Amino acid sequence: MILADTSVWVEIFRDRSGRGGRLFKKRVGEEAFGLCRFTQLELLQGAKDEREWHLLEEYLAGQFYLETGENTWKDAARIYFELRRKGITVSSPVDCCIAQVALSWEALLLHRDRDFEKIAGIRPLKLAWFETR
Repeated sequence: MILADTSVWVEIFRDRSGRGGRLFKKRVGEEAFGLCRFTQLELLQGAKDEREWHLLEEYLAGQFYLETGENTWKDAARIYFELRRKGITVSSPVDCCIAQVALSWEALLLHRDRDFEKIAGIRPLKLAWFETR
């Protein structure tokens, strides 16, 4: 299972050539992939207008989601807490939530966000950088 982070979708949606989408399909291959609700939140909040909101909302409604569990919030907060105690800052606690979803599902986290590298320093997070070049 692959969890595609928001940073991957932003790259795909911004790429007007379609190359990002092709690279994503090639990278994923036959493996199952999904999003998490945090990605849904981040993509929708970034919509530039009503038209884009509705297009995103419709697209995201048809996706598979790796849902959170009973301890997701607590475990994500623990990641943030441990990083902070080590003097490591991540740009958003949402990244800790996304990482925790990937950990809970034992999913490979496909991303373009250096914060996940920091999190992998304290958790057994399986990561793959989404290369677009």
